[in-house]
Amino acid sequence: MSPQNLPPISPLRGLLEVTRLVRTSDDLPGLLRAIARVVAESLGYETVAINLYRPEWDDFECTTVHGRPEAEAVLVGLVRRIEDWEPLLSDRFSKRGAYFVPAGEFDWSKDGGDFYLPDHAAGVGADAWHPLDALFVPMRHHDGHLVGIISVDEPVSRMRATDEELDVLVALADHAALAVQSAQEAAEAARHRLALEQLLTVSTGLTAHPSADAIMQRVCVGVRDALGFQNVMVVSTEPETGRITPRAAVGWEHGSVVSRQLFLADLAPLLEPEFEIEGCFLVPNAEAEKRISRETFLYTSRRNGRGPRAWNRHWLLVPLHDADEDVIGILSVDEPDDRLLPSREKLQALRVFANQAAAAIVAAENVQELRFLADHDPLTRLLNRRAFVDRLESEVARANRYGRDFGLVLCDIDGFKSVNDSLGHPAGDSALQAFAKIVRKCLRKHDAAFRIGGDEFALLLAEASEDDTREVIGRIQAKLDRGSERLGSMRASFGVAECPADAADAQSLFRRADEALYEAKRAGTGIHFVA
Repeated sequence: MSPQNLPPISPLRGLLEVTRLVRTSDDLPGLLRAIARVVAESLGYETVAINLYRPEWDDFECTTVHGRPEAEAVLVGLVRRIEDWEPLLSDRFSKRGAYFVPAGEFDWSKDGGDFYLPDHAAGVGADAWHPLDALFVPMRHHDGHLVGIISVDEPVSRMRATDEELDVLVALADHAALAVQSAQEAAEAARHRLALEQLLTVSTGLTAHPSADAIMQRVCVGVRDALGFQNVMVVSTEPETGRITPRAAVGWEHGSVVSRQLFLADLAPLLEPEFEIEGCFLVPNAEAEKRISRETFLYTSRRNGRGPRAWNRHWLLVPLHDADEDVIGILSVDEPDDRLLPSREKLQALRVFANQAAAAIVAAENVQELRFLADHDPLTRLLNRRAFVDRLESEVARANRYGRDFGLVLCDIDGFKSVNDSLGHPAGDSALQAFAKIVRKCLRKHDAAFRIGGDEFALLLAEASEDDTREVIGRIQAKLDRGSERLGSMRASFGVAECPADAADAQSLFRRADEALYEAKRAGTGIHFVA
């Protein structure tokens, strides 16, 4: 059937059809084909092309053509920059919301030859259509930016559009823009639903998986699958040094990103308020290169776009915080599938994923701390009395079985009670911590130190002769003699018993060392060995 004999769809029915598409279609390619068909059939055009705006490239791609195969072969896939469209969408061609370019008013040779020229003869009369005529109508988002451009050509009547037909065409384009916007928003909503599902999966893992690394790996996978970042990494930071340690990743490996040991201070220049959006830090590459060295970071984004909304080697970092708001890690993402800068909604979702990673790190630290405190003193971080009892029994049994001597040293801080009474318990706690630090530094590699109660400490010196024991105690006393802000002029007393020479069982050995400590304090000698 020739175009002239196509059964017409009335403009009103065309409007109703596009309105229906707004409500029912979330298949964008199918939607665009339907819109092109409705425009063609309701207004009587043989060729209708839809050029969809691509924000990742800041250009327009002809995605859909309704019409003859010749037109489709030329136009589908044709890409024009916004600069190419600006002369055609000039005010001088504006007419009732559309843009009509009469034959002879534009030099199409400047278009590089990428245009479709109908092979029909021109119409007849004052308002006759000419093959070099062009008629475009923009499709705009409700906020005003272009989502596409509809091009119509080859009118069945071979006449140029009347004002009434232009009004209908513009109305159809407005409804088509709503349909496109609705489909794009439906796709975005689907991605958000996937993000929520992934978050629920990760949340379940917080209790189902004891391994923090396993949970963080699930966070990385969730960010990739739900938010469309192909490269995702979680790193943790050491509290004392700020050194960064990779914990989980998808898409890239730590060795391909960082060339040397990295610290939180190296990344601090990127975590400035001017780059913060929804708790995430989105840094343009030019700004990042001013602040950090490329010798440190080897990786450069590959999925980059062009234009104001495009991802172009940006940096996106999300700090992980503990309950005290200290930074305990960073979630880093790169290579977005859509090549676009993330929306606020996507950044909000990324922030929630980061919170899950932070919760995993905190949970792991809490578990590690609980395990540590099972046999360590929380104040001095030395082994506790329970660990001492177990270790003393083991060492005595080993000494009796293999003939390996060891020394037991009991010690306490002289005049410690007066510190608590005169300066208060915080000062006493500070003194205990300082003393424990000194003891820890003065021990040999295989020795062990314990806090067994109050200001009482115990040392187990492996295979130590009397000279070895005196050397260890001498180092402790020397550091005490130098004094400190927390210890002042305090001194300590030491009682020493050797196994098996002084006792061959744990209880007797402890009693002999305790008697030696009492004698050291009574005599004021500072150190006493069992006679």
